[in-house]
Amino acid sequence: MPIRRLPLPLLLTACIALAACQRTAEDTAPPVETVEVASPEEGGAVSSAPVDVDAVPAVPVAEPDTGGVDWSPMTLPAGTASISCELDYANAGDGTPLTAFDHDALREAMADCAERGVFRLRFKGRVTEDFTRLMKRLAVVADELSINKRVLDIDSSGGMVEEAIRAGDVIAETRWTIWVREGAVCHSSCVFLLAGGDTRLIGGRVGIHRIIRMSSTASTRAELNRELRAVYGRVRDYLERNGAAVAVADLMMAVPNRSLRILTPDELKLYGLDGVNPAQDDLDRLRLMRKCGQDFVARRDAYARAFDTTCNAPDRDVEQMANCGLELRGKFGFPDEQCPTESPLSEFDLVGALTAAAGNASRLRILGVPVGEPRPAARPTTPARATPAPAPAAVSAESRAASEPADEGDAAADEEAEAPVP
Repeated sequence: MPIRRLPLPLLLTACIALAACQRTAEDTAPPVETVEVASPEEGGAVSSAPVDVDAVPAVPVAEPDTGGVDWSPMTLPAGTASISCELDYANAGDGTPLTAFDHDALREAMADCAERGVFRLRFKGRVTEDFTRLMKRLAVVADELSINKRVLDIDSSGGMVEEAIRAGDVIAETRWTIWVREGAVCHSSCVFLLAGGDTRLIGGRVGIHRIIRMSSTASTRAELNRELRAVYGRVRDYLERNGAAVAVADLMMAVPNRSLRILTPDELKLYGLDGVNPAQDDLDRLRLMRKCGQDFVARRDAYARAFDTTCNAPDRDVEQMANCGLELRGKFGFPDEQCPTESPLSEFDLVGALTAAAGNASRLRILGVPVGEPRPAARPTTPARATPAPAPAAVSAESRAASEPADEGDAAADEEAEAPVP
């Protein structure tokens, strides 16, 4: 059959139209932002663990029961940590600095938070073995004091990959909300911590790059690639079990470790690193259906979609998102009379009820609920493992879809003002 050729004028018109479409797509695509880092070894994503390049990488899942935690003496040389019972960091600051990390010291630091049932750990620094040990210890003490609402308020340029995976599994097992406040960063291996959180609220910057093999014996590109393939296999396993996209690992491979690829808000949602953890959301949906009923779950889902479209905007900081979420939930019948502690942002109700009883007239600027003056000393409690906190009903990757189609040294600063932890 002879090939029919388009008339020249028609062919030119088609080419011009195609070029215009391509330019439009290029013009509307968000720019990819990369920044240079001075010394990635000081933060970044560093791997030094031995690997067997011929074996399937093991999945280093953390022990669910953190009761057997190691209480041997430790310090925190690569970072600073403080404890606060307040979620209003803008007015109340970051609480009491931790200078001792034994059981009694941590229990004393967290005792006042037992009445409220919520505490916030502000951590600035690198992810190391000491950070993982701290997260395990805090989870044990929080269980003893029945503090079910836990916020990790982080500002980190990264650190050891294997420790970030171990710490992320601890975070996943012990039910934490993670904030990256405005002005804070979560770079390199810190991204793995985000994957472990029940809920993530991000007002700062999140960046990724290649993993550095500090203990590598490779002398060729092929040898280095075999080593990295084993390490990235562990990373993919970790991301998959925590509901994050394994594409994050693939994207890391393409970014030199002297640079950082800053993830956009859309990418964070796409990769399951922002809002409610989709894996945890599935578990909570089943549990809440049994406990609170189908109507509760339906309203919770509707609230999550509304939060995504109304409150979780790139131009808002953590404080503004929390305030917006608190104002929004009344439209969906929250707090729920039958399941108040499972309702979205229920941690703020705990704070409000306690301080109102104390008769304090001052009000939190971002919460609109009374803030306590001196709190009564926490009553002694019998150590017991607390029931895990429910997943926040604020922002889930699935709900969003329903509503709408290492580094330079530690940066200054820091998840939803516990906003999405119900």
